[in-house]
Amino acid sequence: QEERFLLTFAGDCTFGSNPVNRYALYSFENTVGEDWSYPFANVLPYFERDDCTMVNLEGTLTETGPRIPKAHNFKGSPEFVKILTENSVEAVSLANNHSMDYGQEGYDNTVATLNAAGIPFAETNKSTVFTTESGLSIGLYGTVYHSMDVEDMVAEISAMKESGVEVIIFAPHWGAEDYYKPNNVQVDAGHAAIDAGARIVWGSHPHVLQPIESYNDGIIYYSMANFSFGGNLYPPDYDTVLIQQEVIRHPDGKVTLGEIIIVPCSVTSEKGHNNFQPTPCEEGSEQYARVMKKLGLSE
Repeated sequence: QEERFLLTFAGDCTFGSNPVNRYALYSFENTVGEDWSYPFANVLPYFERDDCTMVNLEGTLTETGPRIPKAHNFKGSPEFVKILTENSVEAVSLANNHSMDYGQEGYDNTVATLNAAGIPFAETNKSTVFTTESGLSIGLYGTVYHSMDVEDMVAEISAMKESGVEVIIFAPHWGAEDYYKPNNVQVDAGHAAIDAGARIVWGSHPHVLQPIESYNDGIIYYSMANFSFGGNLYPPDYDTVLIQQEVIRHPDGKVTLGEIIIVPCSVTSEKGHNNFQPTPCEEGSEQYARVMKKLGLSE
């Protein structure tokens, strides 16, 4: 019989802060405390009713490691992994430009924390395969703009396809920050990934929304913007989205994409500042319409 699965995708999640605002009144640490349910309280029903929820973990979960000299360094307590495990988030991407903010030690601590929690993750220029509790095999390949190797990506995706992985997801951290349209590098790499066998391209890094493109039996989410993002108390753009993608396994074993559910959201549930609690927009609202337009789904 035909089987249907539902995958949920969200954007950048930073569970923690820059050192300079870690102790601020409205910091992620002071806002969340030990209430692990807080960040995803308003979107949890979507997470709970699917087969797999995935977010981009933009930062580290570590208490140690040398701070790498750069403008923004994101670090949160390893205890924050419970925000994932207690809110039905089943996989993350570490393929981003903040996973090494506290050096190899900070990265290794983050990896160890995720492994201990049983959460699979995409790494930079590596592939990983896992199976959901419902029995769908998923392959992830991650990359970051400064080291993206399209030839390697195509080879890894092709190998996963050849091995029988049912749904292959390319997770690139790419594009230009604060740009609302994908550049030629994104378009070419996204198309190459789907041509090689990926079904979904799940993009991040610009911190703002970019359009969705259907291409050759696959779909490309060029940029999903911030989600629960502790790295910025006052982001210039509060628009974000949840995407739920249906996957169909046909009686002959073939797997195709089905319906897509778009859930326009705000990164905050309060006005005036980011409180790190993404919240669905009211349908028909100005923000709802603005999100749909940014995604290229309305005029």
